[in-house]
Amino acid sequence: MTHDPVQIIARGPRKLAEGAAEAIDAQSGLEAVTYSILEEDEDHDVWRIDAYPTEQAEADALRDLLESHGGLTVSTEVLADADWLAMALSGLPPVRAGRFFIYGAHDRGLAPPNAVNLRIEAGAAFGTGHHGTTVGCLQAYDALLKRTHFNRVLDVGAGTGVLAIAAAKTGTPVAVGTDIDRPSVRIARENAILNQARARFVHASGLGHRLVRAHAPYDLVFANILAAPLVMLSQDIKGALRPGGVAILSGLLRSQARRVLAAYRSRGFVLVRRLNRDAWSTLVLKRS
Repeated sequence: MTHDPVQIIARGPRKLAEGAAEAIDAQSGLEAVTYSILEEDEDHDVWRIDAYPTEQAEADALRDLLESHGGLTVSTEVLADADWLAMALSGLPPVRAGRFFIYGAHDRGLAPPNAVNLRIEAGAAFGTGHHGTTVGCLQAYDALLKRTHFNRVLDVGAGTGVLAIAAAKTGTPVAVGTDIDRPSVRIARENAILNQARARFVHASGLGHRLVRAHAPYDLVFANILAAPLVMLSQDIKGALRPGGVAILSGLLRSQARRVLAAYRSRGFVLVRRLNRDAWSTLVLKRS
């Protein structure tokens, strides 16, 4: 990190907040920025974007972009010189998503005996399991598991590894995760060890890594990334799936779901289910 760590906050109506989030996704140079969008005040239609740039240039570009959306109130807070990520995680409650219970070290005593318990430590990676997109993926997966079993699962953009680990913990013998971020791959591997899960993680851009190819075709592909790369990877994800295989796609805003769905329908996918949580959508698609 080359500048004092900051959090950039933007508040405004849902339509403006979603438009700003789409603009972040689309702007070159901001692809790696971690941000979230959530409803802060339902009665007054106040939505909030929290963004965490890691470079001064990112921070400047984010502020300019958010301030260009008239109607959003933008502020910047300097984060204290402390392990602010660990402090934030310590205040996060555990999450239940179907049969899955996701918790951090601070809540290890709360893990129920009748759940598939996933201890996930984020470290420098994205994806604690609390985000609406991750919860949506786990809820969709839980529903699918009531009817079928998946022998081969691929997690594209694995982050902390929670989805591939969830697959391994529910009986999938081959669970592979990829991420373009090397620290995320290291953390995902550490989480797999913590959970005694037989999930393997590799550093890769796209689906061309030899380990990914070696286990194809897959019965299920998770891709919890962003709308633009989901569209770009539509043909590759189809190629990684067996006919009749399932893709669970997330990381997209509700307003982006139509665009992503159109891209996959053009590849022969059929929509099975759509789940909405906060401002986010999760799509469950079946390959023809």
